[in-house]
Amino acid sequence: MREKIYTYHHPITLECGETLPQVDIAYHTFGELNEDKSNVVWICHAFSANSNPIEWWPGMVGDGLFFDPKKYFIVCVNMLGSCYGTTGPLSINPETGKKYYHTFPIVTVRDMVQTLIILRKKLEIEKIFFACGFSMGGQQLLEFVIQEPDVFENILLGATNIQHSPWGIAYNESQRLALYADQTFGEEKDDAGAAGLKAARSIGLLSYRNYMAYNKTQKDNDNSKLENFKVCSYQRYQGEKLVKRFNAYSYDILSKAMDNHNITRGRGDAKEVLSAVKCNTLVLGITSDYLYPLEEQQLLASLIPHSLFVEINSDFGHDGFLIENEQISKILSAFLKV
Repeated sequence: MREKIYTYHHPITLECGETLPQVDIAYHTFGELNEDKSNVVWICHAFSANSNPIEWWPGMVGDGLFFDPKKYFIVCVNMLGSCYGTTGPLSINPETGKKYYHTFPIVTVRDMVQTLIILRKKLEIEKIFFACGFSMGGQQLLEFVIQEPDVFENILLGATNIQHSPWGIAYNESQRLALYADQTFGEEKDDAGAAGLKAARSIGLLSYRNYMAYNKTQKDNDNSKLENFKVCSYQRYQGEKLVKRFNAYSYDILSKAMDNHNITRGRGDAKEVLSAVKCNTLVLGITSDYLYPLEEQQLLASLIPHSLFVEINSDFGHDGFLIENEQISKILSAFLKV
């Protein structure tokens, strides 16, 4: 298992009208294709993750787990605009010989799916037995299935939506305001906007978790405190942790891509668009998710043919999909009959 980079030496035109002269596509594969290529599992990662699900979904992907490389050929691709190998703001623009930084163009989830399709064809995968995506990963998978409905047999769309909500966009804009308040944002260096990114992550965490999760994990037992509460150090730590592994320019680009996710743009109404989905579809919601609330998944399930809606109980809000591995494994076992 290692990260691989496929360089597509052809321009791709983005939905915004701009063109990338070429793209690097970073991805991981685990396991081996069986003889009839019927064991492909494709995982679309969420906002700030990378193409190695063993790192960010360790309870679900790995030896002896639900997604076992001994059984499946697992593929995960780093999304366009990220900072984990696929072309993004820290990549070198072949036309200038310099890194893109703040000049990197606006991308959309549909643009990301262009790179997924390019890689699928490169790997000579004609059928995907099962694909899953949660949050922004679910947005990518939904677009992927709409664009290539004959490729997929079974999918899981988790904690995601048809179109990003004003509530979700407001959270993202608040995070971007934190980025832009950092006077170094816009400078041509890799660590530009680091302080703003730390603050943005702190804001973002409030949407990923909820009152119950914070009360359960961050409550102080020391009643004498007047400042420096446990949760304050937690917010700072999480911000610092992200700064060490991510980039402010990618954070800006990806948050805008999440905002502009809308499967109906230029296509017609949602029912018409989703009628093209042919595969067996499991739509999963999380009871305490305030960022992508249950009604968004219920709407998805009501409009997708051959779909089933399920919900899981969790005290951890939107992040429940990363934590409630036992519940998700049981649901998937019943859905896939494995």
